[in-house]
Amino acid sequence: MAARDSPTLITSVQRALRLLEEVSAHENGAPAKQLARDTGLPLATAYHLLRTLVHDGYVRKLDDGGYVLGDKLQSLHTTGRAQRLLSRVRPALAALRDELAGAAYLTFYEDGEIRVAEIVDGPRAPRVDLWVGFADAGHATALGKSVLRELDDEARRDYLARHHLADLTPRTVTSPPELLRRLDSAPLAPAVTDLEEYALGTVCVAVPVYSGDILGSLGVSLPAERVSRLGEVRGRLLPAASRVTRSLSLTI
Repeated sequence: MAARDSPTLITSVQRALRLLEEVSAHENGAPAKQLARDTGLPLATAYHLLRTLVHDGYVRKLDDGGYVLGDKLQSLHTTGRAQRLLSRVRPALAALRDELAGAAYLTFYEDGEIRVAEIVDGPRAPRVDLWVGFADAGHATALGKSVLRELDDEARRDYLARHHLADLTPRTVTSPPELLRRLDSAPLAPAVTDLEEYALGTVCVAVPVYSGDILGSLGVSLPAERVSRLGEVRGRLLPAASRVTRSLSLTI
């Protein structure tokens, strides 16, 4: 019975992970013979695994024959950090969704683009159909406009120079000067709204958040018939945005 209940382990994976652990223990690199000796692996097995790890970018071979960790692991570390950060703020987004009966969204402005980082929805709070990506619809969404409102003049000009203000609905603002005027005179500032500018039948409110120095936005989408509640939504979003910013700014 114990044998049947024990997990099925893949020895080659275990050996590769042991090699990676040993490579990471040598900041200046270590040759294959030393890695094989320290892990207890046959030299031929160590060479075979190292060649595979080098090929896939998890390990890098130095000119002197030593092995160090590769760029792929750094990429995994960065992605893992982002996942851990998002796991901290999902409860806040879920609370907004449940409290306001609307899907909650989190975006970040990275490398000159507005990107959706997380959406928390549910049967009673369906998400908006993202039929046009945020990279091409920042001018028409509350989440995108929240980011644009917080950017300085130079960053705004750069963004608008690189993005066509597409006419997504009859309510979409497609004139850069008019868009900037509305951003600077937003009646619910620092919150901004999308009044069926991205999708007919849907309104949205968003406020700024930060992850360290990275600007983002937190928002909620609602059916258009609930437009009269946008002021209330703003009041719930602002403290939630403060909590999200604090969570995102904590060191991992």
